[in-house]
Amino acid sequence: MRESEKNTNKGFLGMIESVGNKLPHPVIIFIALALFIVLISELVFRLGVTVDYFDASAGEEVTIEAISLMNGAGIAHIFNSAVSNFTGFAPLGTVLVAMLGVGVAEWTGLISTTLKKLLSNVPANLLTATVVFAGIISNIASDAGYVVVIPLGAIVFAGAGRHPIAGLAAAFAGVSAGFSANLIFGPTDALLVGITNEALTSAGINYEVAVTANWYFMIVSTFVLTIVGAIVTAKFVEPRLGEYDGDYKPNDEPISDTENKGMRNALIALLVFLGIMAFLMVPENAPLRMLDEATGEMTLNNFLSQGLLFMIFLLFAIPGYVYGKTTGKIETSHDFVKGMAESMSSMGGYLVLAFFAAQFINYFAYTNLGFILAVSGADFLEAIGFVGLPLILAFILVTAFINLFMGSASAKWAIMGPVFAPMLYSVNIAPEMTLMAYRIADSSSNVISPLMSYFAMILVFAQRYDKKSGLGTIISTMLSYTIAFLIAWSLLLVIWYVLGLPLGPGAPVTL
Repeated sequence: MRESEKNTNKGFLGMIESVGNKLPHPVIIFIALALFIVLISELVFRLGVTVDYFDASAGEEVTIEAISLMNGAGIAHIFNSAVSNFTGFAPLGTVLVAMLGVGVAEWTGLISTTLKKLLSNVPANLLTATVVFAGIISNIASDAGYVVVIPLGAIVFAGAGRHPIAGLAAAFAGVSAGFSANLIFGPTDALLVGITNEALTSAGINYEVAVTANWYFMIVSTFVLTIVGAIVTAKFVEPRLGEYDGDYKPNDEPISDTENKGMRNALIALLVFLGIMAFLMVPENAPLRMLDEATGEMTLNNFLSQGLLFMIFLLFAIPGYVYGKTTGKIETSHDFVKGMAESMSSMGGYLVLAFFAAQFINYFAYTNLGFILAVSGADFLEAIGFVGLPLILAFILVTAFINLFMGSASAKWAIMGPVFAPMLYSVNIAPEMTLMAYRIADSSSNVISPLMSYFAMILVFAQRYDKKSGLGTIISTMLSYTIAFLIAWSLLLVIWYVLGLPLGPGAPVTL
């Protein structure tokens, strides 16, 4: 089916996709956006735009002004930071390290064989929900879901004879738009709660928010978003994408006795590896536990934020190697390295895209345009004079919009928390409620923002299955999830507010 025929009767989303995909190559788009930031930074600087916000960590009012990239210091920054922008680009190391391990498991055939076995045991009507659910709960491992669950979602759908980009979209929705839902709390909860407590203390409010502040709500959200994500995929995304006619063809051969033996040996290797990791993580004084100076406890926070990706590399590489040795795919050390090298060879396009995306994102941060937008949004909400539920819902909408331009959850909350935690406290809305409203907005619009650091990687994954995929494809595909998640999640929060249910242990919605 030709692209023009596929886009017929797709309405607004079809228009977004069509217009978006007629734009130049994404690399050229990021170059153009970077140049636009250079120009707009000079304009905003010349206009003397400044904003004031309360820095809770410093305990003082801070004035932020736009920084131009068109003066001597700005031009020097463009040249001097280009390499460090690229090498320090957050997703770069995450993607490459994880893909080394995933590459071994994929090249040897372990992933495809395992997915065949999975597809034979998971009912077809639960497959989509399983992919969305896996994406949501993966956020306990920080960013690992982006490089593991999302590409696997595409492969799972392709293996089931469904459109792989629909599987990628369902997994992306779970991982990114559902980032603030989970069955357990993790490092992100601790980070945002810490900022909230600093904000309250700086405002002279004697109130402490616990790490478990949103736990009950997060658990229920996990199942609600799983259902919503599955419905959006089945009713909106897959019908729009139509039947897949790309080049990727799953292996339909039945699983052989050798492959079954390989899976068995890989499972044994995996269990041994997990046992070793449990020994390194679980005991009170385990090697991977480090002292948290804030709490005085031995925690895994440092490992979860820095060491987890190497564990994921081993999690795929070791079973992949064992499977390859069993099936004969790996005979020498050269074969093992070949598996990793092939996975890297497919990442060339991503490296080029990441270089220019990193420059654009850095310029946006350097010029303070994101800060100015966030503080201006906060000032707007203060000025409209809403209270109660209208204020909470307005807060969600404005934050979701700001999130399109400033992706970091902690950076946004460091600006908005000192304003809204005390402000809503003064109208009897508990800080736990304010924090949950913020997290709903911060998550839901991630999947349609090119400024989201993993957006370039998602585009590269999509192009594996459809070389014509562009920014328009991703944004038009994911917009349905953003709208549905925002509505469903906000309604759930409204129900929680009306019924006065605790958001977590000892965490009220109102004071």
